Amino acid sequence: MFVYYNQKGVGDVLLFPVKNSEKVTFESFGDVVRIIDEKTNEVVGYNVFRASNYFTDLSDGKIKVTEELFAEMKKAFEQNNLKEPLDLDLSPKFVVGYVSEIQPHENADKLRVCQVDVGNDQLQIVCGAPNVDQGQKVVVAKVGAIMPSGLEIKPTKLRDVDSYGMICSQKELGLPNAPKEKGIYVLPADKEVGTEFQF
Repeated sequence: MFVYYNQKGVGDVLLFPVKNSEKVTFESFGDVVRIIDEKTNEVVGYNVFRASNYFTDLSDGKIKVTEELFAEMKKAFEQNNLKEPLDLDLSPKFVVGYVSEIQPHENADKLRVCQVDVGNDQLQIVCGAPNVDQGQKVVVAKVGAIMPSGLEIKPTKLRDVDSYGMICSQKELGLPNAPKEKGIYVLPADKEVGTEFQF
């Protein structure tokens, strides 16, 4: 999970997206603004104003949420009388996976049903990439991941088959010099399954 800080462009504000939403409303608690989805009433993010008063290690750009930053966020909530639990899953959402098995999709010629080992779990992921194959190490965006495009990965069904994540291409990951041809990003064999993929 990442937060965003851009002092020159936005000012001394930490942007803390939790989920995607098309239409939102806001509630202010001192320096903390809670962002809420108008349809579902779910919290989809927070903005912390005068952020340098609350966080010790701010640099412009994308900042990974560490346990330390998470603790500072909770403290900022307390200092601004925002009384709600901040329960976030800080486990990596982009990990190295191993394609252990592939089966044809029963309802779509171009889709395949992959069983992917991500270290502490085995995920079923439906994939349409032409180069996906058994025995590959790949980048998996797990449920809850936010892609560089803004897409949130959710459990879904593709042609009536459950899929719990996405096997990613270099383009989908926003990597520089990504090939134009369609296909997943096949990682070197020495990558350790279950470890976080570093952009």
